[in-house]
Amino acid sequence: MEAQRHANIMNIVTEFFVVTFKIIWSFVLAGGKWFIRPREKSVEGQVCVITGAGSGLGRFFALEFARRRAILVLWDINRQANEETAEIVREIYREMNPSAGSSDSVQELPLFQLKVYTYFCDVSKRESVYSTAEKVRKEVGNIDLLINNAGVVSGRHLLECPDELIERTMMVNCHSHFWTTKAFLPKMLERNHGHIVTVASSLGLFTTAGVEDYCASKFGAIGFHESLSHELKAADKDGIKMTLVCPFLVDTGMFKGCKIRKEMAPLFPPLKPEYCVKQAMRAILTDQAMICTPRIMYMVTFMKTILPFDAIVCMYRFIGADKCMYPFLAQRKESTNNNESKTVI
Repeated sequence: MEAQRHANIMNIVTEFFVVTFKIIWSFVLAGGKWFIRPREKSVEGQVCVITGAGSGLGRFFALEFARRRAILVLWDINRQANEETAEIVREIYREMNPSAGSSDSVQELPLFQLKVYTYFCDVSKRESVYSTAEKVRKEVGNIDLLINNAGVVSGRHLLECPDELIERTMMVNCHSHFWTTKAFLPKMLERNHGHIVTVASSLGLFTTAGVEDYCASKFGAIGFHESLSHELKAADKDGIKMTLVCPFLVDTGMFKGCKIRKEMAPLFPPLKPEYCVKQAMRAILTDQAMICTPRIMYMVTFMKTILPFDAIVCMYRFIGADKCMYPFLAQRKESTNNNESKTVI
């Protein structure tokens, strides 16, 4: 009995040192990536579903994947905007294969036919997600990459925001990730192959006043992503990769009017969507687990975990982040009032 107890202790000690070594080694590998850029994987011929592809980051993701010869499946609630994205993608395909339009030349087509598919889908409704996913399986086949990008913001103070808008924010920004993942993950598990990307926000890592519904939805999306990542690891499905994208405010017009203290503004400028997506693509194509853009967001997130709440409030006030959303909310309110006045007239 004593011998067995001693053996168990030795096993635990040995395992502890192995785990410690693995943790240290993970730091070494992560540090090494700062000096040696990892090789990007190929997505040529792979099927990529992008939600919210009609505008903003979704459109730029579509363009970047098209340049890498992926087969694109574009989802959006705005049919016209989605078709506009698809037409830009087709133009990219034509530029990469200029001989395709000439019968006299020898066409150097890839082994697959580059295509882009468009689907109307309201990701806030699970029935719409499931039916659209079924169409994709029948018309396109199994997918390889799922980019959960669709997002909305109500732009209202909590007590002024209708319940329907709060629910829609949660449905689009968070719940839709459950529906799309449930629709496509089973085949990924069968093949032990795939990549799921969650486009969240820095406001899913730390918060500010006036956007409670948006912050809650992004916190939820990040929690879902991290739990699913652990579940895939627990199931030894190492062929399915996960990437979490947490950008700072992106200059897509979504938070137009948002301002911090003018002296601090140069340190935290709104991100250009092209830059944001290029950074995210680098993370996706190197199987990076998470990317915050700009890098200073890592420091802000770390400080939030160690500082007392009152210290965070002081820091927010110094930067001007405590009420940075108020100009944006005021603009939204004015715009809503003007639209309502026009409707009455």
